[in-house]
Amino acid sequence: MESLIPRATAIAELLRERGETVAICETTAGGLVSAALLAVPGASVYYRGAAVTYTGVARSAFLEIELEDHPGVRSSSEPYARLIAATIRERLGATWGVGETGAAGPSGNPYGDAAGHTCIAVAGPVEQSETLETGEADREANMLRFAERTLEVFEQALRQAPSSG
Repeated sequence: MESLIPRATAIAELLRERGETVAICETTAGGLVSAALLAVPGASVYYRGAAVTYTGVARSAFLEIELEDHPGVRSSSEPYARLIAATIRERLGATWGVGETGAAGPSGNPYGDAAGHTCIAVAGPVEQSETLETGEADREANMLRFAERTLEVFEQALRQAPSSG
């Protein structure tokens, strides 16, 4: 987790300067994105909260998302990452929503994605999504890489957006 702190600190500074907030929804990163943002002193100014929706039960309970209401959307996809990012943003009243979903390993997921697959999305003043494939089966290493890339994508979006604060 130590490797996540410099980027989380840069994100925290940007959010504070801009008077903006963030809400996080992660699955296979397992809370590492939130942990990194919360490790920065003063997080209560910009951090609205998070959900780790690793299971359908958690997704239903925390986000009230039922996939049958979203034809063609499946977990571990960019459309799903965009959906969870937008939903957590709305539910927690944040400027930004960040979503991450994938297959950490050591095997793939039921949708045919290999271990090391994740999709990341940012919802807010700038919207973007991407897929990352590490090609690795190491669960812990993938979780850390997913969190690193999620923070990178979010910082890029922050730097592209006009300030709302």
